[in-house]
Amino acid sequence: MNFAQEIKGNSLILRISGDLIGEDNGTLLISAVNDSLTHQVAVCIIDISELRYINSSGIGVLITILTKFRNKGGEVYLMNPSESVNKLLVITKLNAIFQIIKSEDEISQKK
Repeated sequence: MNFAQEIKGNSLILRISGDLIGEDNGTLLISAVNDSLTHQVAVCIIDISELRYINSSGIGVLITILTKFRNKGGEVYLMNPSESVNKLLVITKLNAIFQIIKSEDEISQKK
């Protein structure tokens, strides 16, 4: 797994590529989230368009991120899931918990 992070205004944008598996990968993501929450970031956009595979530990990482943001009054958006990741979100019913968007522009339309 590789990821890049960027802060735009009050939004943290995480771009994840590769496979989100295991605790080691997730620890890096959660650390990035914790750092951003100390800077008054209220929105997390996770671009998963380049995510090939995610296992149960990876799902746990996404849920941890969601919980951290919602506990601070924020929100998490999953952007552009691949077909295989989208199927997993539907099967696990996580598509009902996470807000799934196609672009960053959709967030302003939802407000």
